Amino acid sequence: MSPFPRRARARALAVVAALCATVLVGATPPAFADEIPLAPGHRLVDHYDGAPATARPVPADAPPQHPYLAPNGRSGMHADAAGSGTHPYSGPLGRSPRVTSEKIAALGGECATATFDSGGRLLTVCGTFSGFLLKLLDPRTLATLAEYQLPQRSSTVEAITRLDFEKIFKDTSGGAYFYLDNMDRVVLADSRQHVLRIAHGQNPDGSWNFTVENDWDLTSHVPHDCVSWTNLFPSGVCDPVTSVMPDWQGRIWWVTRLGRVGTVDPATGVLKSIRLAGEEIQNSFSVAEDGVSIVSDHALYSFRAAADGTPAIQWRQTYDRGTGTKPGSVNQGSGTTPDLFGDDYVAITDNADDRMHVLVYRRGTDVPADRRLVCEVPVFGAGASTTDNSLISWGNSLVVENNYGYENPTTLTLGRSVVGGATRIDVRPDGSGCDTVWESDVRSPSTVPKLSTANGLLYFYEKQPNALGIDAWYLTAVDFRTGKRVWKQLTGTGLAYDNNWAPITIGPDGTAYVGVFNGIVAVRDRA
Repeated sequence: MSPFPRRARARALAVVAALCATVLVGATPPAFADEIPLAPGHRLVDHYDGAPATARPVPADAPPQHPYLAPNGRSGMHADAAGSGTHPYSGPLGRSPRVTSEKIAALGGECATATFDSGGRLLTVCGTFSGFLLKLLDPRTLATLAEYQLPQRSSTVEAITRLDFEKIFKDTSGGAYFYLDNMDRVVLADSRQHVLRIAHGQNPDGSWNFTVENDWDLTSHVPHDCVSWTNLFPSGVCDPVTSVMPDWQGRIWWVTRLGRVGTVDPATGVLKSIRLAGEEIQNSFSVAEDGVSIVSDHALYSFRAAADGTPAIQWRQTYDRGTGTKPGSVNQGSGTTPDLFGDDYVAITDNADDRMHVLVYRRGTDVPADRRLVCEVPVFGAGASTTDNSLISWGNSLVVENNYGYENPTTLTLGRSVVGGATRIDVRPDGSGCDTVWESDVRSPSTVPKLSTANGLLYFYEKQPNALGIDAWYLTAVDFRTGKRVWKQLTGTGLAYDNNWAPITIGPDGTAYVGVFNGIVAVRDRA
């Protein structure tokens, strides 16, 4: 998830990257937020367009609250166990929005997943060249309250030593996908193939700190001969852990890039795993009482745990994975975390060659094979459709965005953009199929979009083409009911404001946060 320019500029930037890595190893958390600088041209573009919205809540049943996760909307990249991409509180309505930011590192520093503890403080993991940083931020000022250094990923070492920065863009491991549990603890898998459970607390002097409460070593189940500064030419296999999530019984599930699916029992530390041979898992996964939904680059799975914790397949559904990886995809397969919604439905996208499809399935274990597929809806233009972000699901509705053409921050420099597009699809009340409700031309290259169910606004991170070569980035609000743009607010200009696959997250106080290449941006109403 940690961003960096492409091979065409790799040699020139490699020296800078190496220097930054050296400087950051000994860095201490700043007391106050350092704003991300604006690139030239910010005075030549609109700063705000549209008009403030009136909050219009969208009624539907919220996803069930997971007993081992923080409250819905606060617990992870996709907001809840179901992967809905929705938040139960109102985001900004566009009333004279104020934009603030925090620069995390001299180069890079993108903050991906954002969660919120019971006191409203922001917990996030930010990517730097010295390793990921788990950070506790003040939600208003974005000042760092505490910081914990995670190990450097092997892909970063490979990028610097082999001048191949594409390694970083294909790497979703190292802690970018983490969750906040029901006791305000961060649970993540680091680049050493360890699952960590980390608490935070306040010292007597008022300062804050992180404490590792548990460290579960997965290396007895996961090949770990990975590139490092002391192992530059490994001869074995390296299988990074992609994501972790708890099931309804409290087991911690984990998946790896090379198709391993496992569990750890927090009470005993017992590990169990299986492997989906020949398949990759590059996305996170979703959990409901009826099982764990995981998508590989070949198939959608429903798992449960056997009595001893071993993952067991309840059902498997293949999909059209296409004939290659599209520009805007991490690998050849679905780019979505499964969405669990409605009357026991699960939705993903495929990777069909001409037009990507939104696929909705019935997820019951007793569903006949010929009745599992509810609908298969083609979206976006021929030869220009893919997504590497989760769908938004609310009630019986799904929203999908088009990421075709985006590969990394250099893709859109010099005023370029993507073809874009977003579409809302509804499952019919009788389950007989699906219908397209609206199509939008919003150009959201790579963000994980979100819906505020309290105000009825969808939030995208948008970039329009610019004839002057100005790279202007906007938080754009779209009406969930109609698909019409309501307003957009400039967040910044230049590569530093490209969000490179990070999500939008709506905080409990109504602030919209966006992870960007150089750190994190916050947008909130003034009035």
